[in-house]
Amino acid sequence: MKIDRLIGILSILLQKEKVTAPYLAEKFEVSRRTINRDIEDICKAGIPLVTTQGTNGGISIAEGYKIDKTLLTSREMQSILTGLKGLDSVSGTRKYRRLMDKLSIKKRSVYSSSDHIFVNLASYYKGSLAPKIELIQKAIDESRLISFQYYANNGESRRILEPYLIVFQWTSWYIWGYCLQRDDMRLFKLNRLWDLTLEDTSFLPRELPEYEGDIEHAFPDHYQLHALFHPSVKWKLIEEYGIDCCSVAEDGRLSFRFGFANKENMISWILSFGNLAEVIEPVFIRDEICQIIKKMNDIYSAT
Repeated sequence: MKIDRLIGILSILLQKEKVTAPYLAEKFEVSRRTINRDIEDICKAGIPLVTTQGTNGGISIAEGYKIDKTLLTSREMQSILTGLKGLDSVSGTRKYRRLMDKLSIKKRSVYSSSDHIFVNLASYYKGSLAPKIELIQKAIDESRLISFQYYANNGESRRILEPYLIVFQWTSWYIWGYCLQRDDMRLFKLNRLWDLTLEDTSFLPRELPEYEGDIEHAFPDHYQLHALFHPSVKWKLIEEYGIDCCSVAEDGRLSFRFGFANKENMISWILSFGNLAEVIEPVFIRDEICQIIKKMNDIYSAT
C-alpha cells in the first residue's frame, strides 16, 4: 500500500543523510516516477524534503527541520506490526513483515511471544480475496479504472469504478470508489464482486468527500423491527447487536428492537432462527414471513 512506502521512505531519510530516487525505487520495488510522487506527498504532509542534482545529489530532509529521529516508539511500532501481520493473513504472504525488515526494525524489538494481540483478517474466501486486493491496490496506485461483475440482492450488473480506498469493516472487505454507472461514490463488497479486470484507462483522481465509516451512515435504518426471541438465542443477539439490544418480555421471551437498512436481509436473518423468533412489527414484514413459510411448507409437503 502507498502509506507503507511513505512510512518507509520517511524512516530511511531519518536514518540516512541523503538517498537517491533509484535507491528508493529499488528498495520498495516501484518505479522512480512512483517515488517522485511519494516525495511530493510527503512534502504536502508538511515535512520539507529537498532534492539536489549532480554527483552527490539525492533526497534529504531540509536542513534545520527538527523531527524526532525515533519517529515511532517501540510500542507504537509493535501496534503497527500487529496490524500489518493481519494484512499478511489475508494475502497469505510475508509482504508486510518484509516491509518492517526494510525499515531496519529488528524483529526482536517489536514482536515476541509476549505480544497480547494477534490479528487474523483471513476469511473463507482467502484464495479469491488476496488476488482481488492486490489488483485493486495496483489500480489505486496507478489511478486506473477497474471493472467487475457485481452480485447484489436486487440483481447483478457490470460496473466500472475509479477505486480509491480498500476498507475492512463489519467483518468484511470492501472497495470504495466512484461508480461511472451511478455517477456517485459507492461501496462494494469484495466477496460479491467477480470477473475483476484492471483496465488500461487511467483517471484523474477526484476531490473526495471524507469516507464515512460508521454503519449508520452507510446503512440508514429503513425498517424498525420489533421481534420476540426464545431465551436460548440470547447469546446470538448479544454477539451481533450488543448487550442492550433486548430486554425480557412478560412471557419470558426476549423483546428485540433494532433498525435495518435492507428488508430482504432482515427477513433472512429472522428466518434463520426458525421457530425461535416471532415478528411483532412491522405487520407487513410479519405477513411476508407468513407467506414465505407457507410456500416453504407447500414445497416440502409436495415431496
